[in-house]
Formats: sequence, structure tokens, C-alpha cells
Amino acid sequence: MHLSYAQTPRRSLHQMDLQDIFQFVAPKVRDAAIKTAAQLSRLGIRHALAGGLAVGAHGYIRTTMDVDFLVGEEAFEQHGGFVTFKTGVPIEVEGIRIDYLSPVGLGTHVERALNEPSISKGLAVVPIEVLIYMKLVAKRRRDQIDVVELIRVGADIKQVKEYLKAYAPDLLPLFEELVNEALSE
Repeated sequence: MHLSYAQTPRRSLHQMDLQDIFQFVAPKVRDAAIKTAAQLSRLGIRHALAGGLAVGAHGYIRTTMDVDFLVGEEAFEQHGGFVTFKTGVPIEVEGIRIDYLSPVGLGTHVERALNEPSISKGLAVVPIEVLIYMKLVAKRRRDQIDVVELIRVGADIKQVKEYLKAYAPDLLPLFEELVNEALSE
């Protein structure tokens, strides 16, 4: 018997697994994530998946056509007043765009997530509370929908609230609004 994704039983968020999302995203996206992570490791750059693939790894699987990584400052080089990527950092792999987020504007607490990331299928993934924080900071509706769906699939609301209280109390009202949206449907 073959189940559609909608019929697949939900798993606990604490059992993060990229295997689930790798079944539903385009193989080129999966391969771009794996190849980019390997290249970043070779370059000695701390990294963790963020964006749509991380959302999927944490339980809400959706399509994505790019790969997002949170990277350490070692991914960048200073050239006078210019900042560029370190030589060898891929920006595209076989037609798939690779986007990078720097923790500099997000706070030192986000940088710490690069030091002890969760690992799934050999890839580092941004922890759920950091991912939700990053989605809230972005303030785009697509990101807010991701937060709503992560709550629906079992994100630990208390854990996220504690994280936000510690690092971004100004985002608590938005998070509460999204929690209410998630729980009301």
C-alpha cells in the first residue's frame, strides 16, 4: 500500500529527519544541499541548513527551489570596504541557487547555533527555535506561514517562547499571534 504525503502519520518534531523532505523536493535541490554542505566543510566554514529544507527537516514539508544556509563569518572575506564570499563558496549548484545568511545581523545567539547544530542525513540543520526566530525576523508572510505550520506539526511552543524571551522579547507578540493562528484552525 502506498500512502500520499497527506496520509503519512506525523512524527515527533524531536525526530528531525531530512530523509522525509528529500523524498519530496526535486533531486537537484537535494543534491545541491549535499554538495554545498560538503564544499563548505572542505573550506572549514561552519554551516547549517536554514530556509525551506530546514522547515521540512523539522516536520513541515513544503517545496523549495533553492537551498539556504546559515554560515559563520569565515564564509566571507573583507576587501577594504567590500565583503565578498570566500573563494570556493558556491552560489549555484547545477542551476539551483544557494543563499547564505550571516548571523552578524541576527545576534550572537544565532552564531552559537553553528557550533552545535542538529545533524540529519549527515547535514547540519538550524535548531527549531533558531529557525523560528529567523522566520519571525524576516517578517514575510511566507515565513510566518512556515512558523504556523511548524507549530501545527508539534514545535515546542514553550521552548520557542523561552528562546524569544531570552534573545528577542520584541518578537513575542508576533509569535503569540502565530501560535493563536495555528491552534485556531
